Order: sequence, then structure tokens, then C-alpha cells
Amino acid sequence: MSHDIYSNVINVEMSSDREEKAVDIYESADCIKDLDFRTDTNTQQPLQHTGSDSVKSRCSRASVVCLVLLCVLLLTAVIVLCVHIHTNNRNYIEDRNGLLIKNENLTKERDEQKNQLALLCKDEKCIYYKSSFYYLSTGKKNWNESRQDCLQRRADLIIINDRKEQDFVMNIADKREFWIGVTDIVEEGTWKWADGSTLTSGFWATNGKTPEPNGKRDENCAVTCLRNHPQLIGWIDVTCNGDYQWICEKSI
Repeated sequence: MSHDIYSNVINVEMSSDREEKAVDIYESADCIKDLDFRTDTNTQQPLQHTGSDSVKSRCSRASVVCLVLLCVLLLTAVIVLCVHIHTNNRNYIEDRNGLLIKNENLTKERDEQKNQLALLCKDEKCIYYKSSFYYLSTGKKNWNESRQDCLQRRADLIIINDRKEQDFVMNIADKREFWIGVTDIVEEGTWKWADGSTLTSGFWATNGKTPEPNGKRDENCAVTCLRNHPQLIGWIDVTCNGDYQWICEKSI
């Protein structure tokens, strides 16, 4: 019986020891878990805090970049607008000055033409035809004197360029002879206008077997002719010392 009691005591003690060890192990495990939890918590918190700061930093930098880009765009727009306004203003000023100069030149040209026309006509009748004024003299002079009168009027003896102008001259001549501005006094047979240009084709009258011009060296100037005889309609060459009326032409 004492052996059983001893055995029970030993079993009780062993059981108590096991329970105490189990409690110690359990408490140790709890401490380890608590330590691990705290460690994990302490480790994760700085990481979470660092990530938030990084996001905030990136957002801040993006905001600054956007603001800078917006300022650059606004500044560029302002510069472009200023350049555009300056260019338009300069073009406007240049156009306005150009128009003023053009208007001034036109006014001067108009006044000059009025003066020249007044000088050409000298209160006498002038005829306008295709951008030219024509003055028909009432008196008679030789070819050189007639041309000098035209030059004093800032004009010259008439130059007939085409058939329409020839018909116009023959119409206003009304069967009278007028000096025209063509001569071969410099070189026989080479007829030139008063401005120095060579006559290539004219409106010479036909006169039977000897068509005009037929005066050779004795007749080096020309007058209009409109006589009843059909062969004497056009130009005829005559001596330059003869006295005829003349026609001055002033191109406008």
C-alpha cells in the first residue's frame, strides 16, 4: 500500500511537472507569437508609411510639372499672339502708307496730266481717242516747225499705229492735209517715226504707176491725204519745207 501511495505521489508530481512545463511552453509560445506579431507590425508600419510618402512625393512632382507646362504654354500663346498682333499692325501700317503714297502719286500724275493737257490744247479743241489726246492745228507751218510746236506742248507729231487709228485720223482730217510724224530725211527710203522707231508698214496712197512714197530725195516728209480721187487716199510724201496743218498726239 505504501508502494501505491508512493507511486501516486510520483505520478502526481510528474503530472504537475508536465502541466507546469506545458504551461511554460504555452506561455513561451504566446510570447514568441506576440514578439513575432510585434516584429511584423513594427516592420510593416515603416513600409506603409514610406509608400504613402512616395505617392505624395510623386503627386507633388507631377503637379509642379503640370504647372510648369501650363505656364510655358500660356507664355508661348502670349508670345505668338503678340507677334501676330505686331505683324498685322506693321502690315496695316505698310499697306496704309503704300495706299497714301499711291494716292499721292496718282494725284500728282492727274495734276501733271491736267497741266500737260492744258498745255497741249491751250484753250483750243482737243480730241480724245484710245488713251491719247490729239490737237489739230488751225495754222500752217513746215514739218520741223510743226514738230517744234508739238514739243512745246509736251507732245509730238502723231504716230499712227494701226488701221483703226488711221481711219480715225482720216475722219478728223476731213479732206485736209496734216503733217504726221514720219520722215526719211536721215536715210533715204528708211522711214522712221518721230520717236525713232522704224516704220514697218504704212498706209501710203496709190498713185497709178508710181505708188507713194515716190518723191525720192526731194520729198522726205509725209502728210495725210483724202482727195476725191480714189488713188490719193492715205499718206503721200511731200517736201518738208511745205506749209501744212499738223496733228499733235499726247499719250495719257
